Amino acid sequence: MTGKSEHTPKARALGAELRACRTAAGLTQQQLGEQIGISYVSISRYETGSRTPKPEGVAQILATLGVTGERYSSLVEMARGADQPNWLDTGVGIRKELTRLIHFERTATEITDVATSIVPGLLQTADYARAVMADMASDEIEPYVTMRVGRREVLTRRDPVRFTAFVSETALRDRIGGAEVMLDQLRHLETALASENITIYVIPAVSDRWHPAHVGSFSYYTFAKTSPIVHLEHYASGVFLYDEIDVAPYVPALDRLREVAMSRDHSAKFIAGLIRDLEGAPT
Repeated sequence: MTGKSEHTPKARALGAELRACRTAAGLTQQQLGEQIGISYVSISRYETGSRTPKPEGVAQILATLGVTGERYSSLVEMARGADQPNWLDTGVGIRKELTRLIHFERTATEITDVATSIVPGLLQTADYARAVMADMASDEIEPYVTMRVGRREVLTRRDPVRFTAFVSETALRDRIGGAEVMLDQLRHLETALASENITIYVIPAVSDRWHPAHVGSFSYYTFAKTSPIVHLEHYASGVFLYDEIDVAPYVPALDRLREVAMSRDHSAKFIAGLIRDLEGAPT
């Protein structure tokens, strides 16, 4: 019923989904284990991603929990290849992002986000997030905004994650949502800079040398007991890299970005200057 996964991104995301299903059904790990004839230790390992049930095992768990329909089918299919280190996740939607990215954000000790086009999600205000999602169906926007704002809890909890953002100057100058929304967003960044666990570096819009941000955005997650994960987000899909060979190049890439980005103090002064410019701009 079980295969080794060693905390691969897909196994951990599947585990988060199974835990959510079990919690919704009102069962403890021990109660679920007794109903399907395995130990609660195995259930715990499934939910942490250290072990992955085979597709037929997932089907048994979901049937016991009363999960049906599309979610049943997608989770059974998700178990296939969950032991593979890298994962192309297609058709990413609100619920999927909730159980993928939020799981990694909550379990990470440090997150580094390279944002080349918009303000990083963990630093977005509700109005800015709403403007970014303007092309979504109207009934999907508010749940997404609620989820996006809720994700910021990892930055303010008792043991907050260390968060470093490399944000392009272009992303800070664009007025997504209008001048008023962007002004509020910049003020939020200025406030965030006062937190010891948050660092923001601005990447200048004009550079005389190539650097990794020219290729695109990515996020680097560091964990206490498992290997790092790199997340690449695209319009309708995401890629999670876990294989050491694929993740390793991103470490010197971040070092290179530190060389070309403004210092923390310079970045803070730059953001303050943008705020002053918008405060004096005609409405």
